[in-house]
Amino acid sequence: MSHTFFISAAYGATALVFAGLVAWLMLDGRARKRELAAFEKAGARRRSAGKR
Repeated sequence: MSHTFFISAAYGATALVFAGLVAWLMLDGRARKRELAAFEKAGARRRSAGKR
């Protein structure tokens, strides 16, 4: 039996983990954008925006 199965399984598992991380980051980024929009709508301002 060759090692092809084990190597393929390792690459497959790595690809699944990587895809999961990318999906999680994208979903988390959308959630943070929604939170920032809610804060700005409530009147909160960023410190870097300066005084108005």
